[in-house]
Amino acid sequence: MRFPLMPFKAACISTALLVCPAYVQVAAQDLTDAQIRSILQDRVDQAKSNVGIVVGLVDAKGTRIIAYGKPSLDSTAEVNGDTVFEIGSITKLFTDTLLADMVEKGEVDLNDPISQYLPPSVKAPTFNGHEITLLSLANHVSGLPRIPDNMQSKDAQNPYADYSIDQLYAFLSNHQLKYDVGLHYQYSNLGVGLLGHLLTLKAQGTYEDLVRTRICEPLGMEDTRITLTPSMKARLAQGHNELGVPTSNWDLPTLAGAGALRSTAKDLLKFLAANLCLAKTPLAPAMERAQGSTQGLNTIRIGWRVNAKGANLIFSHAGGTGGYNSFVCFDRQRMRGVVVLTNSVTQNGVDDIGLHLLDSASYRLIGSGTETSTKAIQMNPALLDAYAGTYQVAPNYLLVFSREGGKFFAQIGDTPKFEIFAKSETDFFRDGVHVTASFAKDAKGVVSRVILRSNQGEQTATRIQ
Repeated sequence: MRFPLMPFKAACISTALLVCPAYVQVAAQDLTDAQIRSILQDRVDQAKSNVGIVVGLVDAKGTRIIAYGKPSLDSTAEVNGDTVFEIGSITKLFTDTLLADMVEKGEVDLNDPISQYLPPSVKAPTFNGHEITLLSLANHVSGLPRIPDNMQSKDAQNPYADYSIDQLYAFLSNHQLKYDVGLHYQYSNLGVGLLGHLLTLKAQGTYEDLVRTRICEPLGMEDTRITLTPSMKARLAQGHNELGVPTSNWDLPTLAGAGALRSTAKDLLKFLAANLCLAKTPLAPAMERAQGSTQGLNTIRIGWRVNAKGANLIFSHAGGTGGYNSFVCFDRQRMRGVVVLTNSVTQNGVDDIGLHLLDSASYRLIGSGTETSTKAIQMNPALLDAYAGTYQVAPNYLLVFSREGGKFFAQIGDTPKFEIFAKSETDFFRDGVHVTASFAKDAKGVVSRVILRSNQGEQTATRIQ
């Protein structure tokens, strides 16, 4: 989810949800395979931002896969629906589905405190006597940081590889929460990684075994694993960083639930088809629970990021490791899902491609807007410093602004940051998009909020740090 694509509104809709409810299909503008291939070709050959990209689409008519580029710079082969990619944080959706499935089976409860599953020797962090719950881990409102402060990797290109369970337990036992559980959204690889670990303790198995037996086998996903089979290893695309340099693959032995899975477009289309109820699966109740289990007037979602687009709810999640970007999204009203996988890390990721293919009339590709003619002005670094900070866009979204030298950047959640430009002392824009950010002060003259304006409307984000 990128700055130009989010309408910056929290989805808060009360509705009675049944298992696989009947949604009304809404016609959407379809792009032809040739048009999609042209988009991918532009990224690979013209922008030279990607080495290879694979796109998958699923709806009631079936699946389509369009691909362009190579599995590595020196390869003569082409990427396709069977090419294996690291999917990074899309792994979190599998962790959240496991949680929902275990809730459905009565094995755990969303409100269970984590101390219930940790060894007795481990002290669970608390705030004012309130303890972290399984649901707060899944929804990034546990109060835990993005990564533990005792994770000091020996290999910067494989940062999670040597982080041990003992280190995780030591962190938890000594960490003090800064605010109450459920109060603030803070994207946390640690939190969801811990969730995956706790579920394995409860199920008495490895994370990979849980994913394989409870999700992959029921859905027929043969190429979604942590440990590559010989066949998957032969089809693994080489990852590349933002400079186009080949990178190491990532290993997350302790925090596997945060981002350890590898997969293919074909497999992820099966996962989306199951979430859309286009295929009958035993996971339907769990997936429905993850998308939104209604309790009174409060709709509880597990893990998915939900964006209200008119009357439609867009469910999505992005992923990234040291050499890969990924994105999945679906629309239950249109009954359509999209997967985008690439073996390159880029500043803009591939979210815009996924959303554009989901609904090309509503979502523009990055660089296709009209702000390119806006002239940027030079800003006093002191002003930029005054604006830098963390702003709460919605319960599940934080927007972070930062200055690096004379440049100013924005970042949503775990997505790559991007540069924005000043057109006045308070107003900022990004090239090629229809979104502006305007900073405002409170009565004491302190910058307290940012007003985000787009063609979807206006939203105010409150500064929290």
